Amino acid sequence: MIARLRIPELLREPAFRRYWSGQTVSSLGDQITLLVIPLIAVSALHADAAQMGYLAAAGYLPYLLLSLHAGGWADRYGRRRRVMIATDLGRAAVLLTVPLAWAAGVLTLFQLYAVVLAVGALSVFFNVCNPPLFVALVPADQYLRGHALINGSRAATYVAGPGLGGLLVQLLAAPMALVVDAASFLVSALFLHRIDPAEPPPVEAGRGSAGEGLRWIRRSPVIRASLLGTATVNLFTFVIGALFVLYATRELGFSAGLLGTVLAAGAVGTLLGAAVTGRLAARIGVGPAFLFGLVLFPAPLLLIPLAGGSTATAAALLFGAEFLSGVGVMILDISAGAIFAACIPDALRSRVFGAYQAVNYGVRPLGSLLGGLLGATLGLRPALWIAAIGAVASGLWVVFSPIPRLRELPAQDSAVDRDEAADQEELIEHPA
Repeated sequence: MIARLRIPELLREPAFRRYWSGQTVSSLGDQITLLVIPLIAVSALHADAAQMGYLAAAGYLPYLLLSLHAGGWADRYGRRRRVMIATDLGRAAVLLTVPLAWAAGVLTLFQLYAVVLAVGALSVFFNVCNPPLFVALVPADQYLRGHALINGSRAATYVAGPGLGGLLVQLLAAPMALVVDAASFLVSALFLHRIDPAEPPPVEAGRGSAGEGLRWIRRSPVIRASLLGTATVNLFTFVIGALFVLYATRELGFSAGLLGTVLAAGAVGTLLGAAVTGRLAARIGVGPAFLFGLVLFPAPLLLIPLAGGSTATAAALLFGAEFLSGVGVMILDISAGAIFAACIPDALRSRVFGAYQAVNYGVRPLGSLLGGLLGATLGLRPALWIAAIGAVASGLWVVFSPIPRLRELPAQDSAVDRDEAADQEELIEHPA
């Protein structure tokens, strides 16, 4: 009885438990692949720096090109669970081509680019179908707890995934380690097959349906401010990400082992962030928690260009930056997910998420390119100062929005400007 009381209420529901289990296993596989794919490119295919850049860009390109249209298609098709199962099976099949080609001695960089692009494209369709399925499984008063559970297990995979991936590469050849990620997609598909929630019905197709998500975001002061804030922070944190390893190794003299320890601090921070977000939101409100996360995520990154002196001092500063930033990003993600679930109408949910994803993910490769440009022209430390300050300033988009006043999750009819509410109702009922 005592053990049962410790199990979160949502995990006692078989449908949500299966959904959560599939998400967790799939996320673990993803973390393995994030390590293994670059290792394959470097160790098995001898990729140079430019080719590694192309490989990284290939992973984000589908989000920029497909998200808007994928969201519109998903809302029209309607059977989102089936789409998610199909994309899981597709991603497993695509990943398995790598170890098969490697075993046959025909693996090339071109194939690796194609695999990354295909997995990214299938992930776009999976992701735009996921929010409506979450809402179909979770009661409105449990949105925050549901996202805390999903993001908490995801944070755990951040800690376990890279280590497991490294172990698999040591035990097996790097391409063979992708078999584990392929298996994780099969497990996810199996769990999704075992649930049958009442999904929102499909909407009628109409002209301009791909852009309806963007138009809804423009009308919603809550989601609009959220997108501006998160896209800005992503742009500048990806500037930092593009320069971080080079800065830590070349200017601070970190060894590979020390750098790995510093980066692991961020994963540990996400675990703490997932654990405290529910209580924080209950104490200060879900909107203030969102703003707090949007500030706490980038603010510690100011310690990165500040680092200097002895190796121990620099390591302590970077360790603190990664750890606190990990706490902040999880508070931001969980509170944002709950706000989105509460605000966005079912009839537009995939389209809005697709539009949000197109912008929020689309700025990431731009941030990486900007990081390379700033680092080459200004130097690493000045570029990191600019990026860290820009990331902290992203909170200004939210400060003057309704978000800081959201003590509780908002109702859908309060998510759009009142003077455009009639137009919004017409848009939902007649998408053409």
